[in-house]
Amino acid sequence: MSIKKIFEQIRRDTDIWRTVTHGHEHWLRVEEYGHLVADTNGGDKLTISYFAYLHDCQRLNDFDDPCHGARAAAYARQNRRLIDLDNDQFALLLRACSGHTYAMPNGKAGLNNTLAACWDADRLDIGRVGLTVNGKYLFSRVAKGFSSFESRQ
Repeated sequence: MSIKKIFEQIRRDTDIWRTVTHGHEHWLRVEEYGHLVADTNGGDKLTISYFAYLHDCQRLNDFDDPCHGARAAAYARQNRRLIDLDNDQFALLLRACSGHTYAMPNGKAGLNNTLAACWDADRLDIGRVGLTVNGKYLFSRVAKGFSSFESRQ
């Protein structure tokens, strides 16, 4: 199994992957940012890669869609056979998808390096919608460093 299998399924099931704002291009950047954070914090890169492709795959639109994370987790459960993660990694993926929209750095979630990398990676790509990365919404020191660099650009 590979990321390719779940991406092929997403392409068959949805059109959101085509959008610039929440589609495939965004997912590739989330994967890249997540791996950069994981290089420093030790997060699980395979789980981060699956998160990158799944976290927005069930959006109904590019605008307000507060339940898309929960739907993404449900979609991952439906397609479990295509996801090459062990049960612990899969549980973490579900948590990452379902919680990514409203996750706030509060110590608890931020203690998990994989969750931190997933959620930071998504937020580090917020510039695509005309917003500036705000360090107070980031979990990891390395992501906060990236955001400081980006704001000086």
